[in-house]
Amino acid sequence: MKKIINDPADVVAESLRGMAAAHPELLRVRTDPAVIVRTDAPVSGKVAVVSGGGSGHEPLHGGFVGPGMLSAAVPGAVFTSPTPDAVQAAIDETNGGAGVLLVVKNYTGDVLNFETAAELAGLDGVEVRSVIVDDDVAVKDSTHTAGRRGVGGTVLVEKIVGAAAERGASLDECEELAKRVVSQVRSMGMAVTSPTVPHVGQPSFDLAADEMEIGIGIHGEPGRARVPLTSADDIVRRLLEPVLEDLPFAAGDEVLLFTNSMGGTPLLELYLAHGIAERLLAERGIHVRRRLVGPYITSLEMQGMSLTLLKLDDELTELWDAPVRTAALNW
Repeated sequence: MKKIINDPADVVAESLRGMAAAHPELLRVRTDPAVIVRTDAPVSGKVAVVSGGGSGHEPLHGGFVGPGMLSAAVPGAVFTSPTPDAVQAAIDETNGGAGVLLVVKNYTGDVLNFETAAELAGLDGVEVRSVIVDDDVAVKDSTHTAGRRGVGGTVLVEKIVGAAAERGASLDECEELAKRVVSQVRSMGMAVTSPTVPHVGQPSFDLAADEMEIGIGIHGEPGRARVPLTSADDIVRRLLEPVLEDLPFAAGDEVLLFTNSMGGTPLLELYLAHGIAERLLAERGIHVRRRLVGPYITSLEMQGMSLTLLKLDDELTELWDAPVRTAALNW
């Protein structure tokens, strides 16, 4: 294992201290329990949007804390769900009296721990709602999940709902909007190498030099198939076709295309793949109205990529375009 770390047990805490040092105008960070909060929280009368999950997927979720997106993020240990007390601390620090919306990726530990925190906050009189993101079309059930995994669509949910909350939308409106985005977004990923979790010290799985895994999860979970490594054209097609068939997407649809690096894939290859995806969508009469390209939901240093498609309408497009100021998204 070659990593720029000190003690593997301190990786998350040291990273959080570095994040606080890098973005003092955006964030305040605590490490016990670990919570990342926008500096102006709580905002009176505003719905707080809170998300979180295991570390190792940066910039998800802490990189999306700030005006126009998340009120707080709760990072667990690497690839490990945050504890209920940490989620409850994030709720307490962001509740401005209008309620709290939890955006939760569909992993069993995340769902249970966020649900427990919501129940505890409810006992204190805080109105909390949860929306589960389950956009991965690769598998129905997988390691860590009951049902589909939450992957790249999480970024789009957080941005769109965060924009609505910033504009003063009610808790009911934010919850309905989040559910609508979840219903209209689909993703699928692949990998050519495995991630190495610092405290484990060895790759999560083995792939031969001439192999790739199609349908991989963001924790190194198995996908649909292990197949010979092939061309970029074929890889993009293998990812895109199941996504298009699942919703399904059809000619005339307007979409947001999110081409994501799993951490180790350089932008040179990612832009190449994005161009192929745009061409294939155009051939089907699907119009790419908005785009996002880069490493936004990663799996440590895994080489691989994922494609996410969101069916857009005018309201979702306007909310996507709304101003955002976070460490990872800023316009």
